[in-house]
Amino acid sequence: MSPMSDKLVPTLLTAALVVVLFALLWWGWRGRVRRQAGVSELTPAPQDIMSRASTRVDGMYVVTTYTDQPLERIARHGLGVRTNAEAVVAPDGVFINRQGAPDVFIPRRDLRAVSTASGMVGKFVERDGLVVLTWDLGDTRVDTGFRARSGEGSHELEDAASALLTA
Repeated sequence: MSPMSDKLVPTLLTAALVVVLFALLWWGWRGRVRRQAGVSELTPAPQDIMSRASTRVDGMYVVTTYTDQPLERIARHGLGVRTNAEAVVAPDGVFINRQGAPDVFIPRRDLRAVSTASGMVGKFVERDGLVVLTWDLGDTRVDTGFRARSGEGSHELEDAASALLTA
């Protein structure tokens, strides 16, 4: 046998294993989305929200989880997918403008708490490095994490979103 054919079988087996693993991951994620069919639809953001923004912070949308199950990602509406994003605070709520995934709008009336954390499922950073928005998605209480590009941005987002709770 030639050296090329000695490597062909292991290479094909490895490639097949990788394909099977990705198929299982995809199948598991689709199952999670189906199990979460009862999660409410996202509220669309007002058309003019960007023009009325009081605060804009670049960073990363981390994840949305059930408040009482912090290790359980919400896969529905793409809420379990980490993306680059911009968090925008306006009088009507917090708008998270996500790249490559559906945007998230948290109406002021649904916002319940604003806090910081050092991590959420899949992302851990320094102490208080994530801004966590607790809100009601229909009848479901959820936590959404956002990681600002700078510490100053985290403070700006936390302060502006907290102000919505008292307005």
